[in-house]
Amino acid sequence: MHILLIGVNHTTAPIAVREQFALSEQQLPDALHKLRNMKSVLECVIVNTCNRMEVYVVVDKMERGRDYVRRFVQTYFQASDKLLDEHSYMCEGEAVVRHLLRVACGLDSMVVGETQILGQVRDAFSFAVEQGTTGALFNKLFKEAITVAKRAHADTGIADHPVSIGYVAVELARQMFGDFRNKQVVIIGAGKMADLTVKHLLSNGANRFAIVNRTLENALQLAQTCRGTAHTFAELPKVLEDAEIVISSTGAEHFILHKTDVERVMRQRRHRMLLMIDIALPRDLQPTIHEVENVFLYDIDDLRGLVTFNMEQRQKAVSKVEALVARAHREFDEWLKTLGVTPLIGALQDKAQAIHSDTMNSLRNKLPELTEHELHIIHKLSKSMMNQLMRDPILKLKELSVQSDADEARELFSQLFALDEHATAADEQSRSSDRNVAVSDETLRPIAPAKG
Repeated sequence: MHILLIGVNHTTAPIAVREQFALSEQQLPDALHKLRNMKSVLECVIVNTCNRMEVYVVVDKMERGRDYVRRFVQTYFQASDKLLDEHSYMCEGEAVVRHLLRVACGLDSMVVGETQILGQVRDAFSFAVEQGTTGALFNKLFKEAITVAKRAHADTGIADHPVSIGYVAVELARQMFGDFRNKQVVIIGAGKMADLTVKHLLSNGANRFAIVNRTLENALQLAQTCRGTAHTFAELPKVLEDAEIVISSTGAEHFILHKTDVERVMRQRRHRMLLMIDIALPRDLQPTIHEVENVFLYDIDDLRGLVTFNMEQRQKAVSKVEALVARAHREFDEWLKTLGVTPLIGALQDKAQAIHSDTMNSLRNKLPELTEHELHIIHKLSKSMMNQLMRDPILKLKELSVQSDADEARELFSQLFALDEHATAADEQSRSSDRNVAVSDETLRPIAPAKG
């Protein structure tokens, strides 16, 4: 079995392409189950954010797995061969491990070291677990990635200087207006990104907020944190008449504001300048809004060139985080290799247990006068002795499993303890539970065109 990844992100695809691969919360369960039910796929997790959509899978055979996973992406997202060839990438084996570790730590983000991606990776993994689409391999890998990312944030200082997308949006507004005091700020959406943006605005002196959301209850909750007013989407045109800064980050699947909407609002405003920043994906604001007189519209890709604030300090911590990633990568690789000896260890334990059971039964027959208490003591002591005798050989086998001659070591171990029959049975059980995993060492590369 092998690990495989296919995805698009901010470095391979512009926002218009990334929108095509965006998944709503309602779509995610269906996507996961359709992917998991495909031939060759044994485990799967989908990481879906404003800057990336990545499909992580464990497949039984690499070549067949590539074809099926690519077919899933093409079909589910209605993506042409040309679109995938130009904007997607595929990653296999050990490269997937390193990629996920770097993603979770924020090293692969548009904003290096940003912390929001850790929560997004954790949520993606937790949701996949809830949906029953993960197994032993991804349970280990994603937990390790989350642990390493937490350690990176706590120990290296890479997250000490805020440069999230929300932060950059606020910096852009500050450059244009200078002082936020008494400037009317309209926040469209009430999710995590909106909450983070409000916090950045408050720390920069903003004191007039209007929170607009599909559900009034969520708008009220966020409005209470900034002493703002809460509104539904139906009130949005009226709210925009008094706005100077608009920052939008909803989870809507379609535009919530069109050019014609803004034109009507601007006539009511007598064309006073309006800054609109769209940090949602899919985008909330129709791109042609920028054609309206005195409206300045920016989206996520526009902010890319502004991600320079505090980056020098963060870059100093990158090498420390890369060292953590490298160590975690090695440890996970060693864990994978030890899975190859799991059937042998199981076979040895099964054989020892069978011998122990036969011996206890023989003892009962030969010494019927022994009491249950005496038999219990003998059982406990003899089992302890058996486990102590097995401990060193098992530890040595695990050590040898990561050496270059691991196959020879396993064969010798099997012969020494006469485990052939036991190992075969244990190996079949291991395969059925997805524990016997072989990982190829491939590199990150553009996805290959579909065959035929």
